[in-house]
Amino acid sequence: MNVRRDPRVPLTTAAGLGAVAIVVALVTGGSAPVVTAVAGVVTGLLAAVSLIMAASRVTPGHRRQPAAWRWMAAGSLTWLLGVGVRPVADGTPFVLTFADLLILAGSVLLAIGCGLSVKPPAYTRGVIRQAADAYLGAASVFAVAWVAVLGPAFRRVEDTGAFFVALALPVICLLATCAVTPAVAASRSGNRVVGLTGVGVLAAITVAELATALARLGGDHPPLVAGLLVPALLLVLAVTPWVEQDRPARPLTAALTAATPLVLVAVATLVATLHAIGGSRDAALAVVAASVVLVLLGRLFVLLVETAGMRRLVDVGEQQLRRLAENTGDVVLVCDPEGVVQEAGPGLEATYGYRPEDLACRPIFDYVHPEDLPAVQALLSRMTDEDDGPEQEGGTRVSCRFRASDGTWRPTETVAARHVRDDDLVLVTIRDLSDQVALRNQVTHLTFHDGVTGLPNRAYFEERARDVLTRRGSVGTAVIFLDLDGFTAVNDSVGHASGDHLLGQAARRLRSAVRADDTLARWGGDEFAVLLEGGVSGGMSGGASGGADAQTAIDLAERLVRAVSNEPFRVADRDIALTASVGVAFAEEDLSSGDLLRNADVAMSRAKELGGRRVEVFATHMHADVVRRLEIASDLQRALLENQFAIEYQPVVDLATSRVTAVEALIRWWRGGTFVPPEQFLGPAEDTGIIVPLSEWILREACQEVAAWRASSWDIGLALNLSARQIMAPRFVETVSEALSDSGLPASALTLEVIEEMLVEDAGEMIGRLSELRALGVRLAIDDFGTGYASLAFLRQLPVDMIKIDPSFVSGLGRDDTLTLLTRTIVQLGNDLGLIVVAEGIERPEQLDLLRKMGCTRGQGYLVARPMAARGVDDLMPGTPLQNTA
Repeated sequence: MNVRRDPRVPLTTAAGLGAVAIVVALVTGGSAPVVTAVAGVVTGLLAAVSLIMAASRVTPGHRRQPAAWRWMAAGSLTWLLGVGVRPVADGTPFVLTFADLLILAGSVLLAIGCGLSVKPPAYTRGVIRQAADAYLGAASVFAVAWVAVLGPAFRRVEDTGAFFVALALPVICLLATCAVTPAVAASRSGNRVVGLTGVGVLAAITVAELATALARLGGDHPPLVAGLLVPALLLVLAVTPWVEQDRPARPLTAALTAATPLVLVAVATLVATLHAIGGSRDAALAVVAASVVLVLLGRLFVLLVETAGMRRLVDVGEQQLRRLAENTGDVVLVCDPEGVVQEAGPGLEATYGYRPEDLACRPIFDYVHPEDLPAVQALLSRMTDEDDGPEQEGGTRVSCRFRASDGTWRPTETVAARHVRDDDLVLVTIRDLSDQVALRNQVTHLTFHDGVTGLPNRAYFEERARDVLTRRGSVGTAVIFLDLDGFTAVNDSVGHASGDHLLGQAARRLRSAVRADDTLARWGGDEFAVLLEGGVSGGMSGGASGGADAQTAIDLAERLVRAVSNEPFRVADRDIALTASVGVAFAEEDLSSGDLLRNADVAMSRAKELGGRRVEVFATHMHADVVRRLEIASDLQRALLENQFAIEYQPVVDLATSRVTAVEALIRWWRGGTFVPPEQFLGPAEDTGIIVPLSEWILREACQEVAAWRASSWDIGLALNLSARQIMAPRFVETVSEALSDSGLPASALTLEVIEEMLVEDAGEMIGRLSELRALGVRLAIDDFGTGYASLAFLRQLPVDMIKIDPSFVSGLGRDDTLTLLTRTIVQLGNDLGLIVVAEGIERPEQLDLLRKMGCTRGQGYLVARPMAARGVDDLMPGTPLQNTA
């Protein structure tokens, strides 16, 4: 208990003032009424001021009750007014004076304040029961007081009416005290000290007023002790608002307080019985006893009505719970602590196929799966343990399998609870979870399996690879990635539904090719993956695999290629032939599953780049090449913005006169001062689309430069290589036209070169774009002639002006008779068709001599002229023969 002192009202000062007032009254020789009046006025004033000031200091939401304290302060002020004027009022001939009415009003106000000092207030705890308990308590106390004091006094007075009128004030005070005492004493909220002190003040007022009434009837003054009892308790009431009391009443205290009225009745009955045995007969006592009996009967009736209502509510609740369980499909069983079924709900037959009588008097354990039996037994055991009953969190629910009448084990959730009417029985609720488990399994299957092929999907494969590497390490683990070559054309030609059908066929072929212990999954799109968990070892950093185990993985990869490629797929009433590109990667020490999968993917991409229908084993340089390509692709855009590119020109000469007739524009890139070969960045530029703006820049710059040379009366042409993405750009033809117009270069001076592979892919649209360029007057040339698949056919479809012999033919001149013959044939074919024939890659004098003899008119190569900057081309103006020509 902690005491807090308010600086404006020190407790010592309050107590001191009250004590001084009482001592002064006694020392001055005042009579008992005067001393009582002075002490009552001073202490009542102190209590009222203290309560009002304490109430003003309480903030909103505080657990204290400032409103109750204000009621008690008002009661104290009203009471002290009555006590203060009582010495004057006692001179009147009335049995009850206006001073008594003030004291009565003050007592009622104090009782209201005491009732409001608890939560919930005492006046909301059942009016009928509270009034009955108050009357029983007051009547019992009155009966005991009648036998001890009031009866003898009653027999001594002559005016019985005045006797009962004089007792009216203490009786009302007694009723008020008995009305609020149980609620305040049993309150479980903290800080009920003020309420208990107020109850003590009420009890003291009751005793004092009883003594005053008896003294008036005897023509004497009340004893001083009775008069000073109330001021003493008022001093305590002045102190209690400043006392912190956080200990609520214990449950046992509340129970004893609720039983107090009945205890008082029992005591009063005993006293009245002994009094009657002694031969005394008091009509007043008989009336009180009869009223107590009537009130007890009324309270018993109300209790019976409430009990019947509660029983009906319990029955209704039990029925609703049973119906709810039946409607939700739950099965309700009533078992004894040994698990023997005493009663079964009607839902048992519909859910599990048993009739209720089939399970009656049989242990429930006979129908529980043996693996789940210990958990169910422990559950029922907890139900019979008083300490670990249903209140134990998580102790009443268990998952188990229950046997149905057809012998199948159904997944269930079992909940146990004590029976509401019999603690020796256990209420067991069994919920069938078959549908939920099936749905969960289906969701799990869909989460980790592909809906088209039925194979495990990428998420499952990644998790499996991670688990295998964690458990087994790198020993005996390999990953194979497979991609269907040309599958995109299947979707475009026969539709995605037919494409899905083809993927299903491919999955079945691949599944028949892999071993039973291997994991085959659809990685995504037209890609599949195989995880080999055993029988493989020794992938080395260079990509070479060691031993027969590694050869097992490579053999499997080759079987997969044959499974896809050997027979065509039957889709949409047509046969579709596909091939496969396969990459193999072996696990290594400290290699994560993600890196292993990446390596297999890189190897597969390498196989696809090399033409498909082949198997590639991952080597370290493959990943380095991929990283380098990514870095180059990321730097290309910045290089274009920062003008890191330059153009070099390789002359095309007339082999007969050694004069320069044209120049081929070649792109050069200096990346941070380091030269990057074109073959390293042109591929990434094509893949990322940067080739389009880059080619437009080359076109404009080269046209400007060649137009300047032509302005010096030099009849020189310009040749440019075109990429597929550049030709298919939306405004490509307009871009070429604008470049020619802006530079002033004649269209006939511009030759655009394409390779034969570009003509084979998307032939229709590609030839259409090139025909638009031909309509502008631009010349067209087929580069690397002789290496494609449809050279002669496209010479007929597309009006080209020039063919350029691939360097692979020129390199064999004079050394390889076959290449020499092929070169002579190409030159003769071009001359017969009236085309300009340009030989590329001339590096030796004998090559130049043979080409001249064959009738080839133009040539390029290091022997005739190397690529050079624009300033170097200026030295090749007419009249300046090439210094390095033969």
